[in-house]
Amino acid sequence: MKTPKTKTKLRKTKVSRNYSPSIVIERGIERVLCFDENEPFDVLGPHASGKEISIRAFLPRATHAWVAVQLNRMGQEKMFRMKRVNQGGIFEAFLPKSKHPLSYKIRSLDVDGTECEAEDPYAFPPDISDFDLQLFSEGNHLNIYEKLGAHIRTINGVKGVQFAVWAPNARSISVVGDFNHWRPGAHPMTRVHFSGVWALFVPILTEDRLYKFAVKGCDSAVRFKTDPFAQATELRPQTASRVTSLEPFDWSDVEWMNQRARQNLLAAPVSIYEVHLGSWRRSETSDHGFLSYRELAHELVSYVKEMGFTHIQIMPVMEHPLDESWGYQVVNFFAPTSRFGTPQEFMYFVNHCHQNQIGVLLDWVPGHFPTDGYGLSNFDGQEIFAYGNWKKREHREWGTFIFDYGKNEVRNFLLSNALFWFDRYHVDGLRVDAVASMLYLDYSRQPGEWEANQNGGNENLEFVSFIKRLNEIIYSRFPGAVTIAEESTAWPGVSRPTYLGGLGFGMKWNMGWMHDTLDFFSKDPIHRKWHQNALTFSLLYAFSENFILPFSHDEMAHGKRALLEKMPGDDWQKFANLRLLFGFMMAHPGKKLLFMGAEFAQRREWNCLESLDWHLLGYESHRQIQTWVKTLNQFYRTHPCLYEMDFEYAGFEWVDFSDAESSVISFIRWSRDRKNFVVAVCNMTPVVRHGYRVGVPAEGIYEEVLNSDNLQFGGSDVLNPGQLKTQAASWQGKPFALDLTLPPLGIILLEVRA
Repeated sequence: MKTPKTKTKLRKTKVSRNYSPSIVIERGIERVLCFDENEPFDVLGPHASGKEISIRAFLPRATHAWVAVQLNRMGQEKMFRMKRVNQGGIFEAFLPKSKHPLSYKIRSLDVDGTECEAEDPYAFPPDISDFDLQLFSEGNHLNIYEKLGAHIRTINGVKGVQFAVWAPNARSISVVGDFNHWRPGAHPMTRVHFSGVWALFVPILTEDRLYKFAVKGCDSAVRFKTDPFAQATELRPQTASRVTSLEPFDWSDVEWMNQRARQNLLAAPVSIYEVHLGSWRRSETSDHGFLSYRELAHELVSYVKEMGFTHIQIMPVMEHPLDESWGYQVVNFFAPTSRFGTPQEFMYFVNHCHQNQIGVLLDWVPGHFPTDGYGLSNFDGQEIFAYGNWKKREHREWGTFIFDYGKNEVRNFLLSNALFWFDRYHVDGLRVDAVASMLYLDYSRQPGEWEANQNGGNENLEFVSFIKRLNEIIYSRFPGAVTIAEESTAWPGVSRPTYLGGLGFGMKWNMGWMHDTLDFFSKDPIHRKWHQNALTFSLLYAFSENFILPFSHDEMAHGKRALLEKMPGDDWQKFANLRLLFGFMMAHPGKKLLFMGAEFAQRREWNCLESLDWHLLGYESHRQIQTWVKTLNQFYRTHPCLYEMDFEYAGFEWVDFSDAESSVISFIRWSRDRKNFVVAVCNMTPVVRHGYRVGVPAEGIYEEVLNSDNLQFGGSDVLNPGQLKTQAASWQGKPFALDLTLPPLGIILLEVRA
């Protein structure tokens, strides 16, 4: 609906008891010229002055200026020459009052001969209500990203961009950009209703214009700051924000979103492919070497779908300055990185994933932010986003600042940011990075470098309160969405509902399982019998949380080597161990996550600046590992007993975990109705074991449905072919038994057929 034109509001010139109006105006003009005015509307724009209307404009590059008053809808105009008030660039014109609404533009001739014409920004009041400001100050404005930042608006029939930023300690702020030669003070913003929010509507500006905020802080220093709520940026190493609109995209994922809302993800198959978009596959044609979001939508999604994964988890896609940070040092939390294209192109990527029945999970980093001068740090002369107390402010390990979770506006910033990705980009979940670093006040700190909370403990109660509320809101507003905690400690109830005292996450990475399992598999098989408890210990706590079993990027970088190279022995044993590892993960209770490249056994440690070693698929052994992972995913997704009861004791049953001498373990995974089950048997040594007896819960004919030693997967083809008939003998606490041949460094999965 077209916005009707309304009368430009005229402001009366303020009169002080001690000063004449001219002195008041002169002092206001001086503050504008010195970039020290926090209420420029008191000086600039239209003002009632007796029987006339005065219009003042700050045009620092102009030699001449005029006010072009629109007389009627036919476009007739009357020109009023503006007088230069001083050499700083203040111009003023006096117009007779009229009964008709005042509609005008300011024309100017710049020093370089350029002619300019635009509506006066100071004829348009900011579109931020007292209610918006109140909700934000309380930390309750869930859609504050619709108010703060840069938004294309139509006010009084005029289209332009409204800028708004939170900077409570600033003396003055102006919008700078390619439209005003990046001059601080050229477009001074106003402090809205004495709040900490500053705003200005700039007519004529359109999408793709570059801008920053020139912030004159409480220390009088002027800093050029990127917009904390910017929804697009220019490509690094440039750091300007970019005006954009997210509205035009035509989503076609209604079927997926409806299906997601109906699905119980905890009882569904979840096999996640973790991806770093910049190094999954590099472009040979683009100038910067990256595939675009659109190219990734087709190449990556097609690959993930073929491999049988259910979700893609993207390492931080939010804008960040340094490639080597992998995205974990975010500056622009609301902007998908411009490395791969525009926000609309990222929407296309998500939409295409959904059309192909692939979920999208984003890595989200609310734990810290970098200290880059153009970012959030020291934003208005003080730390408004980080803690003021140095014992809480700095993250020593990463050289970053920690968000102040006790400040309402900061909580609102983070809360609305999380909701933004669900709302505007239809993502299906957030994996919250480094939760432990936020939970504990003494995380990575020595004695004397931290202060206890009000109860004398080391828990960050402010973060606990924040994350509980965030999870409650996400689950109430976005049915079927999920939040996942990367949390490495024994904090109780991370993935339990808040009404039961938990933090409210949907799932949690099982870091203990990952470390113990990799530690076990890295040992020479001859020594594994002394460490079998490292493999079985996870089942003592496997159902205390809703766990994801991750083999993540962190285990394939930082000098830790690729998964294949963690495995002991010669090449045959390395590949056999890797197949066994993947099979064990798929059979173990918990959802699954695998970092890119591991699925075809990349040998090199991951390098974020280079493509994965796709050429390895020219070698049979690597193709066979890829085939094994694909087969595991397909088997997993078609067998509810492997995912329906991931988080319940009733879904798992040990057959035998005590045969450490042979380094063999066996267990059962049950479906919810107990009608279907799979028996898994793992041989952790390169010794073939003939006639190995395993207890089973039901009489009948069993079939070996998967064997990691199968020739097609690169194994030695030690199989259990044909029908396997149970023995009527109680064994290992089960009423029946099977005599099996266990392949070397292999896992077999068995199903009863009759």
